[in-house]
Amino acid sequence: MGIFSRLADIINSNLSAILDRAEDPEKLIRLIIQEMEDTLVEVRSSAARTIAEKKGINRRLDRLGEAMDDWERKAELAIAKGRDDLAKGALIEKAKLAEAAKALSDELERLDEALSRNDEDIVKLEAKLVEAKAKQKTIRARHETASNRLKVRRQLYDAKIDDALARFEQIEKKIDRVEGESDAYDLGRKPTLAEEISALATEDAVEAELRALRERVTKRGQAS
Repeated sequence: MGIFSRLADIINSNLSAILDRAEDPEKLIRLIIQEMEDTLVEVRSSAARTIAEKKGINRRLDRLGEAMDDWERKAELAIAKGRDDLAKGALIEKAKLAEAAKALSDELERLDEALSRNDEDIVKLEAKLVEAKAKQKTIRARHETASNRLKVRRQLYDAKIDDALARFEQIEKKIDRVEGESDAYDLGRKPTLAEEISALATEDAVEAELRALRERVTKRGQAS
């Protein structure tokens, strides 16, 4: 089933409103353009049939005109020969042809009106198709821009995580080194009171730096 139920729906449609309500605007605009192009083909085909029908009627009118002229000449000949009865019969035949020609002329007028409407519909439909294709370009550009932004943000986020992990590793190594130095002092001797207090201070400084780093990483993650 098409998006539009008839040609008037396409011509009078508000594409922006339709696309704003769509879950997948990019897919929908493709379907809209396809339906518009199919409808344009149908309208042009209808116009072509009307033109062909007009040509056929014009040929028939030409033949009727020739036939009426022929009957008129026959009527004139009959009068010249004193045969009014035959002249009357010829004029009756001419009148019949004239009636048929009048019917064809009325049909021709109807076809002219239909062709005029076809022409108006084609102009409006082509304008709507241009609008739809412009919308499609805009949607594609927005989609591409959004995809690129998302890709960049993901790369930046991954880089931040890698950087944070590297810094965590550096902190852990620093802690290991401090703990190693502290343990080394314990080998073979008992640490002095001053050394123990100094080691505590160093350990506190490292732990404080580690907490600060964790807070910064957490805030960056929330901001992203």
